[in-house]
Amino acid sequence: MSHSLNPTELKRLHREWRRRSDLEVALILDGVQNPFNVGSLFRSAAAYRAARMWLVPPTPDPSSSKVAKTALGCERLVPWSVEPDGLAALGAAREAGFVTIAIELTDDAVPLFTLDVGPKVALVLGHEDRGVHRSTLAAVDHVAFLPQIGKVGSLNVAQAGTVALYEVARQRWQR
Repeated sequence: MSHSLNPTELKRLHREWRRRSDLEVALILDGVQNPFNVGSLFRSAAAYRAARMWLVPPTPDPSSSKVAKTALGCERLVPWSVEPDGLAALGAAREAGFVTIAIELTDDAVPLFTLDVGPKVALVLGHEDRGVHRSTLAAVDHVAFLPQIGKVGSLNVAQAGTVALYEVARQRWQR
């Protein structure tokens, strides 16, 4: 009969998955404006052991009380910096060896699960309504979307970012 894991068992479970993970993932928040979404993305980034987050204005940083309220301390677990624009953030990610993938609904986007992600991936997420800035979108290595089969055509940016983090991790675990 199954039972809920106690804290020690939970640590063992996660330690095993960390050993299996050779993925290095990062996030670029290209104008994500809602502080609660940013805080939620910090939590998801910490859960997937993100190496870094680059924040592009008007993305609020963790000094915002609303970001901190949602992040619940996870902003201390993920190194972050503010870049002046999306192109600078892409440059910083590439300099660190990351392949960049924008999660965006465009006519040339491919399903994220079809991309053969490498060991270092920076996911680019954009503004809640306007998406990734056009100049940033034109400069990423890939544009991908998350296929949805329901009657809703898009997810909240924090939800989409979490699903994308999981998908790139799943691909690496599958190898």
